[in-house]
Amino acid sequence: MSTVTPFSRPIRTGIIGFGLSGRVFHAPFLATNPDFEVSLIVTSNAERAAEAAQLHPDAVIVDSVDELFERASQGQLDLVVIGSPSGTHAELADRALDAGVAVVVDKPFAVTSAEGLALIEKAERLGLPFTVFQNRRWDGDFLTLASLLEAGQLGEVRRFESRFEWWKPVQAKSWKAEATPAEGGGILYDLGVHLIDQALQLFGDVEGVHAEVLTRREGGAADDDTTVLLEHRSGVRTQLWMNGMAAQVGARFHVLGSASAYTSWGLDPQESQLRDGALPTDDGFGVYGEDRWGLLGVDGEVVALPTQAGKYATFYELLAESLLRGGPLPVEPRDAMRSLEIIELIHTAVGSYGDANE
Repeated sequence: MSTVTPFSRPIRTGIIGFGLSGRVFHAPFLATNPDFEVSLIVTSNAERAAEAAQLHPDAVIVDSVDELFERASQGQLDLVVIGSPSGTHAELADRALDAGVAVVVDKPFAVTSAEGLALIEKAERLGLPFTVFQNRRWDGDFLTLASLLEAGQLGEVRRFESRFEWWKPVQAKSWKAEATPAEGGGILYDLGVHLIDQALQLFGDVEGVHAEVLTRREGGAADDDTTVLLEHRSGVRTQLWMNGMAAQVGARFHVLGSASAYTSWGLDPQESQLRDGALPTDDGFGVYGEDRWGLLGVDGEVVALPTQAGKYATFYELLAESLLRGGPLPVEPRDAMRSLEIIELIHTAVGSYGDANE
């Protein structure tokens, strides 16, 4: 979908939510890209409102989405970025479309595929740009792996293993700790949507899905230890692990091909840098140190392969190109919906907990 709605520079942007999503993953990229203007931020938290005012002094800070939508309806905004809790995404995106603005929704952009399809079709009817923030398509290790596959350096890929794991036996109090799967809660909705999206981007659609969806924390509202196996039509077999209870973590990527293999460890540095106050324009942003490079080759003959720098800023660079000059959206929402369909299938099959084989 290419945009047809005319936009002018700077693109006046309102951000809903100033927690991790709005503060770390969206505002810094919008504020450092001259094609955008952070015009308005919505947060009902007084401490976050004060931080938003300090970091973005030219933005209007409001405590109600109603005020944002009123301003949007009056033509004061061009784009709304939704970084609120997952269970609110679909409703807020629907209201943003009603207000006549372009929309970016954080993942997962809906809880059910029916909600997701309704949003996509509504945006298409209205001729409004609508996209999903699948930022981990621009992780440095993912970009590196994609380059290896494009060059054929692994031969025929047979198995792809991918992990998001850490050790956090006690979950901090937040909406993520309290949300059920029906509200978009749990590690499958939170991280699985990234891992599944990456697998689909690399190896194409799937014809078989198997999963184990477990809750380890006592009193947990949703899954925190989930494994997904995908059978790609291309023949690749994917294994995805997402676990908040891993006392020792495995490789981030472990990719086995007919000619070689690639293994990497650790997470892309951009999130931790942003949490520490770095900006996307800072020297060294997204750069992996040599100690973080992955290994390419066959046991006994492996070499350390430089990891490409991660660049989440590419999402907003592509979005600006789309809004201002009619280029393609950075993420086609129908692609993002395929990951949502797989997650929904898994939760439906297991009744949110247990084993799934479809």
